[in-house]
Amino acid sequence: MLPGSLPPRIRICEMGPRDGLQNIPETVPPEVKLGLIDRLQAAGLSYIEVAAFVSPKAVPQMADAQAVCAGLKRRSGVSYAALAPNVQGLERALACGIDEVGLFTAASETFSQHNTRCTIDESLKRAAAIAAPARAAGVRLRGYVSCVLGCPYEGATEPAKVAELAAALFDLGCYEVSLGDTIGVGTPGKAHALLARVRQAVPSAPLALHFHDTYGQALANILACLDHGIASIDSSVAGLGGCPYAPGASGNVASEDVVYMLHGLRIATGVDLDALCAAGAYISEALGRPSASKAGRALAAKARRAETAG
Repeated sequence: MLPGSLPPRIRICEMGPRDGLQNIPETVPPEVKLGLIDRLQAAGLSYIEVAAFVSPKAVPQMADAQAVCAGLKRRSGVSYAALAPNVQGLERALACGIDEVGLFTAASETFSQHNTRCTIDESLKRAAAIAAPARAAGVRLRGYVSCVLGCPYEGATEPAKVAELAAALFDLGCYEVSLGDTIGVGTPGKAHALLARVRQAVPSAPLALHFHDTYGQALANILACLDHGIASIDSSVAGLGGCPYAPGASGNVASEDVVYMLHGLRIATGVDLDALCAAGAYISEALGRPSASKAGRALAAKARRAETAG
C-alpha cells in the first residue's frame, strides 16, 4: 500500500460499553459503565455506543439502558449511539436523548434468524420502520451489516450480497455503513476484495470497518482496506466483545491496538492513546480479567517500569 493512499484521519467508533459488555455474564453495574464512558470521552472518543434498547430477556446486560443514558455526563462533540431493533426500542432510545441509532442486517439468512429471528428481507423492513421516525426526530442513522466475510452457520459470504445490503441501508438514510466481520474469519486479501466489491455499489459513500479478532487478523484486515476510503473503524476498548449467536467469536479489535497502528501510520484519530489505555485498564480491573489489547498491556508495563525507575 502506498503512503499516499492512506486517509489523513479516521474516526474511532467505540463499541465497548454496548457491544463489548453485552456478552459479560455477570451484571456490570451502571456506575461502572458510566465510569468507562466518562474515561472514553475524556480520551477523545467522539462516537460511543452506550446502550442497546432490546428485550432484557434477550440481552440481560442491557436491561439498564435507560439508567446508563440518564447518567451520562454529556460532552459537546460526542455522539452517544445505541442499537434499537424495532420501533419500541427506538421510542425508548428517543426518550433517552440518543443521538444516533444503528440499523442492522446480516449477509447470512441463518445468522439473521438466530440474531434477530427474522429473514434478511424482514430485517430491512424493520430497519425501514425505524428509519422514518428516527429521521423525523432528528436522529442520525448508522447501518451495520453482519457476517460480511463469513458466517458461523453458512460459511463464506458472497461479496455481492454485502454490497447489495450496504446500498439498501444507504437508501434508508444511513450516513455511514459499518461492515462487520462478526466471527473474525477474514484475511487481508478477502477483506480487500470485499471492499472493492462494495465500492462498486456505493462508490463514494462513507464506509466503516467492524472487525473481530478471532484469528488475530483484524489489524491486518483493517490495514488492507484503508485505501478504500474508510471513514471510521469500530473497536472495543481492551478488546471486549463477542457475539452470542457466533460461537467461538472473540471480541472486537482492541481500540488501543487500532489507535496505536493508525498513529504509527500518521493517521489522525483525535484520541489520546495513554488515556485510552487507562480506560482499558479501568474496565479490565472492574471485570476482573486481563485486557485483550496488546498495545494496552505493553504501554501499561512501560508506564510501570518508568514509575519504578523514577
